[in-house]
Amino acid sequence: MSAKPGLPTIPPYDLPRREELPTPRGPWKLERDRAALLIHDMQNYFLRVFAPDTSPLVPVIAHIAALAEAARAAGVPVFYTAQEGNQDRRDRGLQADLWGPGMSGAPEHQPIHAALAPQPGDFVLVKHRYSAFQRSNLETLMRARGRDQLVICGVYAHIGCTLTAADAFMRDIEPFLVADALADFSRAKHDLALAYAADVCAVPLMSADVLEVL
Repeated sequence: MSAKPGLPTIPPYDLPRREELPTPRGPWKLERDRAALLIHDMQNYFLRVFAPDTSPLVPVIAHIAALAEAARAAGVPVFYTAQEGNQDRRDRGLQADLWGPGMSGAPEHQPIHAALAPQPGDFVLVKHRYSAFQRSNLETLMRARGRDQLVICGVYAHIGCTLTAADAFMRDIEPFLVADALADFSRAKHDLALAYAADVCAVPLMSADVLEVL
């Protein structure tokens, strides 16, 4: 019997610590002048299923806000993904089979969390599929700015964040997943995302590591 489409209610869990990160197969080292920051799907619709005022949501938002502030100060491009509400079923495609119709046009659904609101000079990409690269100009915007490393944070770790990292890898863009600036359906899914990405396509690291580079 297949699972019912839609998002689960997510209980609190603790974020991974540095000593719990998997060892990456990739040898890449983050460099400020090659990097871009991607804040993935941090819209109220996707965040509403987390337990409020607790981990992982509270520290993840704080870590992403710090990353965005540091990136802007360092001249590192900041990208956001955001889905649109009331998607046409034909445009939504197979995602509707797994997740239902998605967000509505309700004013509380589509906005990015207020603490992470895009600033002048940031880029907001319309999200169409799991990967941020699908049907967007993310790669073009990065290449035009001489950026071939992508630092990924946001939700959900084992779905869009990991598949964006895999897509980046296949475009010869070095991906980095910020372990304590990601959130997921559970700690098990979170760990699964980091382990898989470390083995095949990305380097997991901590937000403090990124801040030090920036």
